[in-house]
Amino acid sequence: MQPTQHHNSAKSLVPIIAASTVGALFEFYDFYIFGSLATIISTKFFPTGNPTAAFLATLATFAAGMLIRPFGALFFGRLGDLIGRKYTFMVTIVLMGGATFAIGLIPAYQTIGFWAPIIVLTLRLLQGLAIGGEFGGAATFVAEHSPVNKRGFWTSWITFTGGFGVVVAFGVIMATKNSMSISSWESWGWRIPFLLSSVLVVVSVIIRKNMSESPLFAKAKAEGKTSRNPLKDSFGNKENLKVVLLAIFGLTLGIGVVGYSSTFFLQSFLVKFMFVDYDQANQLLIIGLTCGAPLYMFFGWLSDRVGKKPILMMGLFLGIVGFRPVFDQIYQTVDLQKKVENKSAMTINVKQQSLPNKELLTITTTQHFYADGTLLAEVKKQTPRIINPDISKVIKISPPDERKLVFLVFLLVIVVAMAHGASAAYLVEMFPLKIRYTSMSLPYHIGFGIFGGMAPVISAYLIAKAHEDHSPDYYLTGLNYAIILMSISLVIGILYLRENNEEQVSRIKNPAKKNRLKRVLGFVWILLGLIFAYLGIVELGIPKMGTGKPDDLIFGIIVVFVLTPIIAIGLFTFGRYALQGEYDDKTDL
Repeated sequence: MQPTQHHNSAKSLVPIIAASTVGALFEFYDFYIFGSLATIISTKFFPTGNPTAAFLATLATFAAGMLIRPFGALFFGRLGDLIGRKYTFMVTIVLMGGATFAIGLIPAYQTIGFWAPIIVLTLRLLQGLAIGGEFGGAATFVAEHSPVNKRGFWTSWITFTGGFGVVVAFGVIMATKNSMSISSWESWGWRIPFLLSSVLVVVSVIIRKNMSESPLFAKAKAEGKTSRNPLKDSFGNKENLKVVLLAIFGLTLGIGVVGYSSTFFLQSFLVKFMFVDYDQANQLLIIGLTCGAPLYMFFGWLSDRVGKKPILMMGLFLGIVGFRPVFDQIYQTVDLQKKVENKSAMTINVKQQSLPNKELLTITTTQHFYADGTLLAEVKKQTPRIINPDISKVIKISPPDERKLVFLVFLLVIVVAMAHGASAAYLVEMFPLKIRYTSMSLPYHIGFGIFGGMAPVISAYLIAKAHEDHSPDYYLTGLNYAIILMSISLVIGILYLRENNEEQVSRIKNPAKKNRLKRVLGFVWILLGLIFAYLGIVELGIPKMGTGKPDDLIFGIIVVFVLTPIIAIGLFTFGRYALQGEYDDKTDL
């Protein structure tokens, strides 16, 4: 039974929301600028002899910060359930900001050698630990201050500011880059977004230090009703463990890939595979994400009236049926094969540059102009000893195409807002107060940090391999990863999840029939877990690790040692619980 709800007026909730969301915004800003600057980071902190390998190493470092997030959830979740919500995520903001600031100070690889990537990796892991404790603390803190019937709306501000942190990251990068020359940006200007973290963390600490502790937690602690061992009570207890598994496979697995596929994979899709100008791509994302930002609060508000589960499940469904058509339209909009080139307007500029080894580097820039206003710049760099020259492409799309892409990004934001808006409140309400911070943080960061965070890396890998195999729709192959996970969450979510708010729980028709279906499907989840184990290890992971290619090795390691064990063991255990009737609906509603 939940403790008596402490009621706050909307006016009194404003500073609480501000303290939680501003800190969340800054933490997500800190975390995401690393991913946004992955390309330039690969040239600064990793060996430059093989640009592709350096970029992949940077993505692997980015992934490491994602993979460690569940450990941060366990560590800081435990502290939050032991000593309180307020002080725990005061620590997370300082740790995150300090690590981000330090990344901006690391000397380049050319100066300190392999110490550079080692230090970057260490700081990235600290970032991951910190963010692992941030969201759970903020969501729990806000929810425990909010009236039960308005939790969806008030906690939606946290998911909104998390998304808005991405916008701020893109905006700061663009503003800094455009305020200086390209040479200055590539030399030292890229460090500024990292160094700005020192200002943001000071602001966050000032705002958060005056917060009062969660009234529900303070009351429980005063009455001696908090957990003495949150980890044991959360995961050593069968009753709570089965809810953790349900939260992972019925919700966070799917909505995690919705968020990352619609932001960072989309950015990678535009820049790395469609060759859209970096600044233009970021500008389109900023506009689309900003236009869709109010929808987070709208769907949070709506969930308080119609129920959280229907909104969350509809977001997953729209992602499954809508991702491929929207991304296909993005591809078709940029595809130069669909455009008419004005060949008479083509320009060619050749210049030579002396290299340190006395060789001459010939740089040939060819500009292609298209009837709709699209511009393609091809830059070929070659020395007398190079047989295959380095050729890069940058496309600047026309204003009409810009408007179309903004609309398509907005469509994706609708799906993200629907899937995310009520997620924090729903997760908070799934678990008892005394172990809430710990219990809800782990499934969130497994779904978002591991499976969602891997979406940009895995999806990019799948596209690259499909392109090598000359698949006609190779550019959509990367979405298969997200669609499979969304489908698993949708089916499990519809059948097994229930509304947490008793006022929104409706009587279940034919509970015995539904319970039989749930139990029978337990065999399916067990079988699916075994299939994932076989495919992940035998068919995919080990063969990739044996090719000798750096990108295959990274992909194979992630699949064999991270993704496969979690999803295989998790689904097997979830299926066993379902088979035993642990998720049966009660018949006495």
